[in-house]
Amino acid sequence: MKIEWKNDSVKYIGRTMAAKDCLLLSLSGSGIEFEYEGKGLTLTLLGGSAAQIPANEGNYARMAVYVDGVRTIDQQLKAPETRLRIAESETMKESVITVLKLSECAMSLAGIAPLEIAEGETVRPSSAKAHRIEFIGDSITCGYGIDDEDPLHPFKTATEDVTRAYAYKTAKALNADYSMFSTSGYGIISGYTGDPAIKMSHQLIPDFYESMGFSFDLLPGFSAPMELSWDFDRFAPDAVVINLGTNDDSYCQNFEDRQMEYATAYAAFLKVVRKHNPHAMIICVLGLMGDRLYPYVCKAVAAYSAETNDARIHTVHLPEQDASKGYVSDYHPLESAHEKAANILIHAIQEIMGW
Repeated sequence: MKIEWKNDSVKYIGRTMAAKDCLLLSLSGSGIEFEYEGKGLTLTLLGGSAAQIPANEGNYARMAVYVDGVRTIDQQLKAPETRLRIAESETMKESVITVLKLSECAMSLAGIAPLEIAEGETVRPSSAKAHRIEFIGDSITCGYGIDDEDPLHPFKTATEDVTRAYAYKTAKALNADYSMFSTSGYGIISGYTGDPAIKMSHQLIPDFYESMGFSFDLLPGFSAPMELSWDFDRFAPDAVVINLGTNDDSYCQNFEDRQMEYATAYAAFLKVVRKHNPHAMIICVLGLMGDRLYPYVCKAVAAYSAETNDARIHTVHLPEQDASKGYVSDYHPLESAHEKAANILIHAIQEIMGW
């Protein structure tokens, strides 16, 4: 028996989209969770076109499966279809199953075929958590390189794990369901640039926020994620956390005109976020990989609030990673730095939201 992708079949995590007997997962941390009673089910994971390119090894989608909170499967999708047996038991047993995309959207996509269970077995959505948070960010939110503690190594989806990064840790600690919209190298006015004379104006989160994300990959049966509009009614967060500016800083440097351009564009993006999240508290953070633009985050928030009379917005400064303790690939934060940032954010959200 197959479990079709209906509104009440499982709990959907993050931005997911169903079509043609497949559930599309693009962004970090997206997936499903459900309560299962039976002797073992079949989970079929689908790889995008990137999964068929040998030269792309290292950047295949990375997926994890949890049974009762324990990660039992952690692998990259190296084929168009991967069939797995989950929660096998000699007798009928109840389990909570979670399937998550650990890696981000840009390099590779993933899909899930309808779950296959035996007659008499059941699948139902796991319960909603007490709160809801959306995170909007870049590589820091994605957990870039967190499984590779060599700062000289480059990007690979194989070493990304969103569950070890500050955003996921914050949501878990606050008993919150989450949705993440994050892409490495992207910013508000410029993506990461190795040359401040070159503005990476094609790598902007605001350009894709209303979609399923940006990707070079394609999943059969779907248009490119950036061509798929997201239905914001599907997830109404209590709070939205925005962590953008690290990549912009590579372009802005100490140029006041560029920093003000960033602040102006940031304030404009806040209007878009508010339009789609009318009841959420907006919390703007920065600092984990440098805080030079943090004063301009504050300027953006002040300008936005003055123009819109919107008081449901705050800023939080995150502690910069400690160089003496080391880095992961491309000088990104260690898990310990993510934990420190998460603790600051957790306490700030508790105070702001009264949780």
